[in-house]
Amino acid sequence: MEERHPRKKRKIKKLTQRMQARLLFVFCVVFAALLLMIARLVYLGNIDKYEKNALAQQSYVSSVIPYKRGEITDRNGQVLATSELIYHLILDPKVLLSKEENVEPTIKALVTVYGLEEADLRTILAEKPNSSYVVLKKQLSYTEKQSFSEYIEGLKAQEKGKKNGESSKIKGVWFEEEYKRTYPFGTLASHIIGFTVSGDVGTYGIEQQYNDDLIGTNGRTYGYYDSQLNIQRTTKEAEDGKTIVSTIDLNVQRVVQKYVERFLNDVGAENVGVVIMDAGSGEILAMQSNYSYDLNSPRDLSGWYTEEQITAMSDQETVNNLYKLWRNFCISDAYEPGSTFKPFTVAGALEENLISTDSEYLCDGFELFPGNVRIRCSNNNGHGKISLAQSLMYSCNDAMMQIAALEGRTMFYDYQKHFLFGTRTGIDLPGETKGELIPESGLNATELATSSFGQSLTVNMVQIASAFCSLVNGGTYYEPHVVKAVKNAKGATVRQVEPVAICQTVSAETSEFIKEAMYMTVQSGTATKAQVKGYLIGGKTGTAQKRPLTERKNLVSLLGFVESGDTQIVIYVVVDEAHDEELMRKSATASEMAAAILEEALPYLKVYPEGEINYHLETIEQDDLLTNPDDNPNYRPEDNEDAPNVME
Repeated sequence: MEERHPRKKRKIKKLTQRMQARLLFVFCVVFAALLLMIARLVYLGNIDKYEKNALAQQSYVSSVIPYKRGEITDRNGQVLATSELIYHLILDPKVLLSKEENVEPTIKALVTVYGLEEADLRTILAEKPNSSYVVLKKQLSYTEKQSFSEYIEGLKAQEKGKKNGESSKIKGVWFEEEYKRTYPFGTLASHIIGFTVSGDVGTYGIEQQYNDDLIGTNGRTYGYYDSQLNIQRTTKEAEDGKTIVSTIDLNVQRVVQKYVERFLNDVGAENVGVVIMDAGSGEILAMQSNYSYDLNSPRDLSGWYTEEQITAMSDQETVNNLYKLWRNFCISDAYEPGSTFKPFTVAGALEENLISTDSEYLCDGFELFPGNVRIRCSNNNGHGKISLAQSLMYSCNDAMMQIAALEGRTMFYDYQKHFLFGTRTGIDLPGETKGELIPESGLNATELATSSFGQSLTVNMVQIASAFCSLVNGGTYYEPHVVKAVKNAKGATVRQVEPVAICQTVSAETSEFIKEAMYMTVQSGTATKAQVKGYLIGGKTGTAQKRPLTERKNLVSLLGFVESGDTQIVIYVVVDEAHDEELMRKSATASEMAAAILEEALPYLKVYPEGEINYHLETIEQDDLLTNPDDNPNYRPEDNEDAPNVME
């Protein structure tokens, strides 16, 4: 067997110290490189993580979603006040400057679409680089807002799908929504409707009285980025305000306003007021106080003063003139009513059986009181022997003074309160005055006498109109009101305003007598100028002396009514100190205006003429309506014009 030779052992090379050093160096270099790479990856990963976390945690409020203030309509649904959506152009410099490439396209778009100055935009970017809210333009219409979107769409069409085109670089521009209160009919019913001021707060009229119903609750849109950088949105919708349905009839209001402003333009007066009511519910169908003002620009005085006068006004004078313009004479001013108060004097005495419908009076032209005080009748020569109905027809002060003396101070005062004089009616409008009564303890002989025919006490127009409604509707006093219903944003009725019967003022029998006397006052008494062809009109005139009496200034009025079937309409016209000496002293001034208004307005209320009217009182023979000259040699038919008392 062949003998094998053993293998030669390989010589193992040992790493020298130098080689070890080199290997260690290479290893360190590689390891360091790996560490750097890992560190870089970690760094980049952290940035992405941080950015995602930051974006995920950052909430973006795109905008507040404004509520829409509720509308105000007339009784037939015609919109008297509404809110239109407008837009404010907002620039976000912080977003725009986040990428330099977006600046030029965005500036170009704003200049092109809205005509903004390029220099102004660059100044904003330089001075407010960290701002997220700069208002560039206010109150843009929907069409103006859309023009910006159309500009961008036009660019996209030109770019034909090109990525990163100019259209995609328009950034940092958005539109803030807001509602603007508008009044479609401008000046119509301005004293009833009122207006809003900054912060959507109602001022005067229904806008103020029903502000809590008209306002809503703002919504809000929230936007945030999730961990995948996708934007997520959450929207809380706005809750719009409620709609107020007023009792006003737009067409009747327009007629009333026309005749009031025509008189103010042709003649002029310190104040003119008209109230038309539904006697069977207390609903105000129309109310006009002097000149109306434009609800869309309520602080504009240019229609009443020249530019020089406005410039010369102090701040306080401007405020005073605006308050005068906004003031509703029909509820906010108290005055002595004069002879329109006489039906209430008669009604109280009838209710207490102190007099009857057959009572008669001798009018010699005056009554004499302690201290040799003589208070004259409306007819200085006296009416002679007259009936109770005739005392109203001819507006006899003498008969009223005799009736009040029978009542005495306590009863007379109680009946004033019974008819709610001296207290607010509760009408749903702000700013009502309560008027003033002479206290019971102050109703001495002369004060009682003058109060009997409407001097010495003060009332507002709605007070006396509401009380008169009860005299002609059978005796029920209804609270006057200007709102019929409240509806939610979807049109469902949430509150119906039903007539509120406050009290029973007189019996049906007294009411019927007062109505008959009022009819004859228009047919043959002091209110003949209130006649309207085809209608049976009843009413009472008034001519009140204003204080101080030495200035001989008068307030004239007509308090009337008309009925058809179940409908009873009351009209009250007041002309305070007409700027014409003759018209200021004639109650016919108010009667003629009332007749003109009724003739045109009644058909709108579905009260139509019935042909020739020849009305006669069952309780009075027609032949006895005129005073017999044998009873009073000084009687003159022309003296039947209602006139103020004269105290001597």
